[in-house]
Amino acid sequence: METKVLTAHVPLPLAEKVDQIAARLERSRGWIVKQALTAWVDQEEERRRLTLEGLADVGAGSVIDDHAVQAWADSLDSDEALPLPL
Repeated sequence: METKVLTAHVPLPLAEKVDQIAARLERSRGWIVKQALTAWVDQEEERRRLTLEGLADVGAGSVIDDHAVQAWADSLDSDEALPLPL
């Protein structure tokens, strides 16, 4: 696999934490940063997918009234919780 070098300035405390984790795991600093960046990119891609899915639901009119959701949430502390609004 081809690679590309990325350079970033990070706060010294964060760099020190990366070094500590690398030493503890007996891995290189680059490996730690690659793992962290991969996880962050995956998280951002999932966030975007879920956002687009939510916007599609809104566009299709598949929404729940906010008053119904609030009433349901408020009822959770009571003896007779309301059913989940659908």
